[in-house]
Amino acid sequence: MLNTTITMIDYGASNIRSAQKAFEYIGAEVVLTEDPEVVRKADKLVLPGVGAFGSGMAGLHQRKLPAAIQEAVQRGVPFLGICVGMQLLFDESDEMGIHQGLGLIHGRVTRFPNNLQSPNLSISQSLKIPHMGWNQLEPAWEHPLLAGVKAGDYAYFVHSYYCDPAAATAVLAWTDYGFPFASVVAQDNVCGLQFHPEKSQSIGLRILQNFVQT
Repeated sequence: MLNTTITMIDYGASNIRSAQKAFEYIGAEVVLTEDPEVVRKADKLVLPGVGAFGSGMAGLHQRKLPAAIQEAVQRGVPFLGICVGMQLLFDESDEMGIHQGLGLIHGRVTRFPNNLQSPNLSISQSLKIPHMGWNQLEPAWEHPLLAGVKAGDYAYFVHSYYCDPAAATAVLAWTDYGFPFASVVAQDNVCGLQFHPEKSQSIGLRILQNFVQT
């Protein structure tokens, strides 16, 4: 057992249980909560989720969670956003209107353009939206979250919107889907994964374990 307790934020989004099971699989204890006071007192926080940015923020506000998250982050608590949870870390999204995010990492979330072409220059192929399936990670910086992750390792993605950080230094890894986009981000004690680690086999579990152990 890793002897670490992960506080996972339940704000009504889907896919939370599968993320919970992935952390439990690597030996972490998971406390699932929508209580702001539990979030404020957490040692490590995870914000998972699948769905739309606007409804995700609405779920957080309905439970009075944004202020609690901000306080925990300011206290230095390690914080991991997964999939839509990563997108919610940013200032705003234009998914179905303009919605304000948590503002923990500066930048915005926007949709992949419709005219994306394959990065493979030997073929001419339009890329489908959403970006769905296996794609490669290209680490940009050494960071404890990506210990043991090599350039070209694969992770599993399902998303139509991508994060565009204001500072390139916030990008820990890029992934190419017609153009390079930020697939792993970090700023101080806040980090995010655009892909689904619970569906990314050994690489995904390794990254979750890195978060738990650091």
